[in-house]
Amino acid sequence: MTFPVIGVVGGGQLARMMAPPAVELGFELRVLAEGPDVSAVAAVAHSAVGNYTDLEDLTAFAKGVDVLTFDHEHVPERHLRALVDSGINVQPHPDALRHAQDKLVMRAAVDRLGLPNPRWKAVSSVEELRKFGDETGWPVVLKTPRGGYDGKGVRIINSYDDAAQAADWFTGSELLAEEKVPFTRELSALVARSPRGEARAWPVVHSIQVNGVCDEVIAPAQDLPAVLARAAAEAALRIADELGVTGVMAVEMFEVPGSSAGFLINELAMRPHNSGHWTMDGAVTGQFEQHLRAVLDLPLGDTSLASGVVVMKNILGGDNAELYSAYPMALQAEPAAKIHTYGKSVRPGRKIGHVNAIALPGDTMAQVRERAERAAAILRDGRDPRKETS
Repeated sequence: MTFPVIGVVGGGQLARMMAPPAVELGFELRVLAEGPDVSAVAAVAHSAVGNYTDLEDLTAFAKGVDVLTFDHEHVPERHLRALVDSGINVQPHPDALRHAQDKLVMRAAVDRLGLPNPRWKAVSSVEELRKFGDETGWPVVLKTPRGGYDGKGVRIINSYDDAAQAADWFTGSELLAEEKVPFTRELSALVARSPRGEARAWPVVHSIQVNGVCDEVIAPAQDLPAVLARAAAEAALRIADELGVTGVMAVEMFEVPGSSAGFLINELAMRPHNSGHWTMDGAVTGQFEQHLRAVLDLPLGDTSLASGVVVMKNILGGDNAELYSAYPMALQAEPAAKIHTYGKSVRPGRKIGHVNAIALPGDTMAQVRERAERAAAILRDGRDPRKETS
């Protein structure tokens, strides 16, 4: 009996978290890692070190895999097309992935599909940025179309005069200018689609950002009107279908009460996503298992909630440099919390893991959040915040 071989370009925590479901399903996982000490290497036996921007490294890695997929969206599009042309099964296909690689391409596609988009424009100079700001109103958001994540590659331009401060970003290529959306909260619609066109959506979640980094996710988003939740999920499914997405895709959104749709689309990610980590313990099928199923064109799993509410809390690097030293305290304090760490060294603000908490019988929403936040705080700081305040 032969089981499939899945190659993952990128050795970060997303590749690492694909390993457990791959083992459970009997798949062989291989990773093209950026270095010998990145997150996935300790979890994946077949880890090669190579440069994802080098076509020769990519081609050598892709030999012998049944499907090639990704931990991130940064592989050059021309290399992906060369791999496809050579007969490699690349999922998602470059035609789809380019919408997650380039925010200008994504914005144009959302307009073409008639889905809720902020006002935006490609700008090539401070003068064009100022014209856009005068037309839409200040402040505006300026983004680099490629490479930005977790708040990187984003500037808030507050006024006509402040636009001059962005002159260093204009180096010959276009930037993305967007209106600054008056949103009440950020949402994420996570879906998965297979090459044959089967698609499933998880419940829409509330994603809480701190300094541009995802800090907490509440699933499902509380007090979200059913019609809005349905429309957001349907928009994500339509994007996946129309763009030919395969694997997991997250559509990050702004909730904007009073707007025609009630939400605006922010960004796309065509891979498992931080806003979907709650699914590992809180859904019938987690996003990492679903991604593997999808790229192999297997039937997709049920995406129902396993509990009434689930909270994911990121563990961001803090005072405690020895993460394991806090395990006894965290596990004793919150035995119902599920801890996931990424094998990374601790740096202030760096994502080094996350905690999932699901609602137990009789729990309130506040109790579930407290469970996740307390466990994450103990791991981050090496001390129990509840005992310090009691």
